[in-house]
Amino acid sequence: MRSRSVIAACVAVPTALLIMGAAPSGGSGTLPGRMAYTGGGSQLVTAQAASTGSTTGTVTWWDRRGGEWVAMGSAAARFGAKGLAEGATRKQGTNTTPTGLYNLPYAFGTEPAPVGTATPYRPVHQDSWWCQDNASQSYNRWTEPRPADCRAAESEHLVSYATQYAHAFVIGYNYDRPVRGRGAGIFLHVNGRGATAGCVSVPADAMRRILRWADPERRPHIAIGTDSGATAITRY
Repeated sequence: MRSRSVIAACVAVPTALLIMGAAPSGGSGTLPGRMAYTGGGSQLVTAQAASTGSTTGTVTWWDRRGGEWVAMGSAAARFGAKGLAEGATRKQGTNTTPTGLYNLPYAFGTEPAPVGTATPYRPVHQDSWWCQDNASQSYNRWTEPRPADCRAAESEHLVSYATQYAHAFVIGYNYDRPVRGRGAGIFLHVNGRGATAGCVSVPADAMRRILRWADPERRPHIAIGTDSGATAITRY
């Protein structure tokens, strides 16, 4: 979701649990805060904000090595203009970023994939759209071209956002079995001019680094949450 509108995506993740909290867990290889991840992969992106009302925070990408999580990179991040909201109850059009644990099914961009990208990467064309129309059979899907039942006013013409979607990852929120009204088109993408409409964004160089780092055989996921309080995140 770039810095204006976009709403939500969710490919099913295996039954998984992520806990974020403020208490340090100790050890240089451990995740920040109190965090246990059992999503089954060995790569994880964490997108953390100070609180649910925050519009900025930090994205860090991690490798599981020798039983420990090792930080491979980090960057400043931006979240929804109205902060973060629980993914299971989030409403479309609220400009909030959904908290939760999600997979990263594929990447896309108006620019070619960075050299070294192993993740499936879809080029954006002039007729590439992301349907956000709740009445459409293509709700929360990439469409090319836009189908007749998906109104342009309720969709994103991806090529129109050359800066934000130069490179992006689809975040698997509300994607496998989309729930109308929950939101469509949640991405990890390049920064625009300010807070997003619900996506997570990072500087362009960080986005390229993440794409080169991600290995689909290691099942990368993204965990979105806050520093304070404990949030249990399960598949839904």
